[in-house]
Amino acid sequence: MALEHAILVSLLEKPGSGYELAHRFERSIGYFWTATHQQIYRVLGRMEGDGLLDVREVPQQGRPDKKEYSVAAPGRAALSAWLHQPVEPESIRHELAVKIRGAAFDDPAALISEVERHRKAHSDRLARYLTGEQRDFTGPEAPRPLDTGRELQHVVLRGGIAFERMTVAWLDDVLDTLHRLRAERPGAT
Repeated sequence: MALEHAILVSLLEKPGSGYELAHRFERSIGYFWTATHQQIYRVLGRMEGDGLLDVREVPQQGRPDKKEYSVAAPGRAALSAWLHQPVEPESIRHELAVKIRGAAFDDPAALISEVERHRKAHSDRLARYLTGEQRDFTGPEAPRPLDTGRELQHVVLRGGIAFERMTVAWLDDVLDTLHRLRAERPGAT
């Protein structure tokens, strides 16, 4: 998927400035796509130049005017064309998994702190996803009933939650294995 498609989806959900879009990427769009502020601004400029986006200047008091982006008809057509194209199933490139396999040729216990670091990162991400789900979809303040767009946002988030739960469980298994191997190692105490 190109960053352009993620931007089109986000701006169709709600027009906004580059700053607002970057914030969405840090929050909800970050469930499935990440981008830096610099990448977002660079792509916004290119998409504006290609006629995919409409831009209007929004005056601000005491600050420079901001640009608010929305999707132009050619942008909507580009997204529609992309939505109708088949997508290849993704392959996962997992450097940590290669390190775990490679640890058979060194000291497997040396990876414990690295696996713990990964587990914490995935556990923290899972907690953020669950907090976002409660806030935006399942909690008492979430709008009812959810419209089509919100239903689809929620199903993507549920996929992220399931992935993070699976990853944390796998990392727990890896840690159990590494600790067991360390205990079985000759000279282990």
